[in-house]
Amino acid sequence: MSMVLFASVVRVGDGLPLSASTDYEQDKGLQDTKKHLKGLSKKLGQFPDRCTLKTGQYNVNFTSSLGVGYLMVCTENYPNVLAFCFLDELQREFIVTYDTKRINSAIRPYSFIEFDTFIQKTKQRYNSPRSLSTKINLADMQTEIKLRPPYQLSPEDLSSINGFSLHTPSKYKGIAPTLMLEPVTLPGIVSCVLSVLCGGLNLLRGVHAIESILQNDDEDFNYVIAFFLGTAACLYQCYLFTYFSVWRNSKSCLALALIALSNMYLYELRNVWQILFHVTVGAFMTLQIRLRQPLGKAPDYNV
Repeated sequence: MSMVLFASVVRVGDGLPLSASTDYEQDKGLQDTKKHLKGLSKKLGQFPDRCTLKTGQYNVNFTSSLGVGYLMVCTENYPNVLAFCFLDELQREFIVTYDTKRINSAIRPYSFIEFDTFIQKTKQRYNSPRSLSTKINLADMQTEIKLRPPYQLSPEDLSSINGFSLHTPSKYKGIAPTLMLEPVTLPGIVSCVLSVLCGGLNLLRGVHAIESILQNDDEDFNYVIAFFLGTAACLYQCYLFTYFSVWRNSKSCLALALIALSNMYLYELRNVWQILFHVTVGAFMTLQIRLRQPLGKAPDYNV
């Protein structure tokens, strides 16, 4: 039977347990898994904000936000989407109930043990999936997990937590592990060079526009803004082409729209061919961003 077995809330900075569900389960496998949970709670800052660890017949899932970590143990067949919906619900309630100052000033373990009441009620609801269908939005969490899947912790990660390589620099930087993109192609390199060129031209014209404003008070400062927005959009497209980002394709389309709008505003200072060149380069760059996809696809999480 798939179910949530245990949950706890800890402070990320030092792993201090703030609250936990009451546990009457004496199964040895679960007790061993909870030992892993204790080790993880002291090292949450070294990992991405959403992770999963498989330990035999149990899974450990955790999230962290605003200096607080939310961990849970469930059976191995419990759906990932439901598990992270459960953690998300704990997080929202805990943030509303306790302010940051009180959390940071807590000294004793389980200073917020009264939160156990909410954890137990939420456990009961999530262990009866039929009662959840109208109370949580699984589609939103499903989409979020597909876009940013939880990092799968390995036995090597666990061994470093247990003290075998505690002094090894953390390899997890940022919110989530960076996905590798496909190798760069020649059209991609050309588009990137042209985009940098367009950004440089916009920057140069923007500087000249500032000089013109300083000499003539009647000049339109909006031209300067348009030039610099065009520069920022071109360089941002180069960034999106080089590094993986959530909503990467949508961001590249927004950057293209910004390039087109800024050039339309500058129609009095540029001829049709110049405007066409800048917009075409932006469109070409957007196409290359869409073509250069991450290596592999995000796993599909079904409830």
